[in-house]
Amino acid sequence: REGWSRAELVAAISGCQGLIVRSGTQVDRELIEAAPTLRVIGRAGAGVDNIDLDAASERGIIVLNAAGGNTVSAAELTIALLLSLSRHLPEANASLKSGEWNRSDFVGAELRGKTAGIVGLGLVGAAVARRLQAMEMRTIAFDPFVSEERARSVGVELVELSDLLATSDVITLHSSASPDAPPLLGSDEFEQMKRGALLVNTARGRLIDEAALSSALDSDRLGGAALDVFAVEPAHENPLVGHPRVLATPHLGASTQEAQERVAVDIATETLKVLRGQPSQAAVNAPLIDPESLEAVGPYLSVAEMCGRLATQLASGQWRDIVIRYRGEIANHDVTPLKASVVAGLLAPISDEHVNLVNINNVIAHRGWRILERKTPDAEPYTSSITVELRTSSGETSLMGTLEHGRPAVVEINGFYVHIRSPLTRPGEAPDHLHLLVLRNEDRPGRIGEVGMALGRLEVNIAAMDVGFSPDDPSEMSLMALTISRALSVEEVGVINGIDGVEDVSQAQM
Repeated sequence: REGWSRAELVAAISGCQGLIVRSGTQVDRELIEAAPTLRVIGRAGAGVDNIDLDAASERGIIVLNAAGGNTVSAAELTIALLLSLSRHLPEANASLKSGEWNRSDFVGAELRGKTAGIVGLGLVGAAVARRLQAMEMRTIAFDPFVSEERARSVGVELVELSDLLATSDVITLHSSASPDAPPLLGSDEFEQMKRGALLVNTARGRLIDEAALSSALDSDRLGGAALDVFAVEPAHENPLVGHPRVLATPHLGASTQEAQERVAVDIATETLKVLRGQPSQAAVNAPLIDPESLEAVGPYLSVAEMCGRLATQLASGQWRDIVIRYRGEIANHDVTPLKASVVAGLLAPISDEHVNLVNINNVIAHRGWRILERKTPDAEPYTSSITVELRTSSGETSLMGTLEHGRPAVVEINGFYVHIRSPLTRPGEAPDHLHLLVLRNEDRPGRIGEVGMALGRLEVNIAAMDVGFSPDDPSEMSLMALTISRALSVEEVGVINGIDGVEDVSQAQM
């Protein structure tokens, strides 16, 4: 029913076991607490930003979404925009309706034989790739978070972003965008693109520096752009909407009858599964863990998540294998919840996808990840520990974590002994204000002071610092891990990297 007031909605759900909403309904803590018998919340669509996941999880309420229901519609819109852009169809339509007949003004280009660069090889990206291949286009993709096997299975060659920009005649965007991250495509990236290339964005407006895009279009660097999403929506005041080389649509990715029906059927089906006590592949929050398992491994879920989260941010290169090592007491139990927490941590910095015990296998299979698990009963000197090792084309990044006085702590990075405890925060407050800076440095006097002085000149406060060594590293290097007050810019990282005897500078949000 539409048009319910807040009070009417609260009254209506007070005795309900299930609630299905679209994006316009805010399911906050107050609404959840007003429904004491609620067991499941279904979101008819992909995003769950309008649902308080923490409040639902605290109550043991399963939250579902219908993430795949819009895939075909979003992919088909991408193809429609690309064809319209390459053949100047909107301009030709407007010209004809104004009484003109100017065929020569709208000479377009074929797509057959051209190279399409796909940024983000998730469900929509893969669907776009298959359709472009049917049009006899060569398809390449940039997505460091899927395996080469997954890419090959959809006929796509994985490349670095710089190679994709330099060789693609057409670029389509299908990745997520963090609110705090800089745009994926800015002035430097547009300069790397082939002159006259076409750009299509049906994913997130924040992926593009819109001012830089406007300049690239004005300078003839790009042949045109089709945009279904914008940094700020509605985009009434956005100058790109009126740009002569931009085909703009008002966020129509999921606006088809079929997508709306598919999403409605999917979410209704999954909601009924939960109410019948059956597992659902659409769950986006962690279900309650069996008490016996929770007692053994539950305290280490935060350790697993932190190691995964930091591994993603500190690693570079194309992902290949993920190794998870469980040592000590936890190795004698079912570690599936820990595996789910590691995967959730690995995804957290790069995706808004939620992982739990129900959907973990689908998430892993979808991304083509190969996860190897190892158990060792001995964990000296710790009762239990978890090591996450991320193997990429650039090498290996590993973190070992454990619990100290109930708080997660990283005790080893890439074989170097360190001691990094998760920051203390006020109740309900996330430690988003603290960042981890990791670097290798020559183990000789003065290096710690130089790094500290450099950060001081950059007006960056150091909350904690640890310097570790590796018994297996023959080089005279140590590893410095600093908890700092803010993230460093690319230029500031260069300043630290430029200190004599310092190398391999990386950072991560705690």
